[in-house]
Amino acid sequence: MPRYVYQNLETGEQYEFEQGFHDPAYTHHPETGAPIKRLIFAPAVVFKGSGWYIKDSKAGSNNKSESGSKDSGSAAAD
Repeated sequence: MPRYVYQNLETGEQYEFEQGFHDPAYTHHPETGAPIKRLIFAPAVVFKGSGWYIKDSKAGSNNKSESGSKDSGSAAAD
């Protein structure tokens, strides 16, 4: 279940709650009733390298796996 970070609008204190994807965002703290809002953060995804190329496509990776399976098959037969 995803975890969301909320901030108390009065004190600035931050809380973390587990909620389902389709659950509505809290507007008040479930225990204290203090007004809160959900904070939005950038996803933790890092893309490295100079980009994607035609050789990086699915079709290109299938050719590599087929040649790899032929090599392993011939080694097993020997």
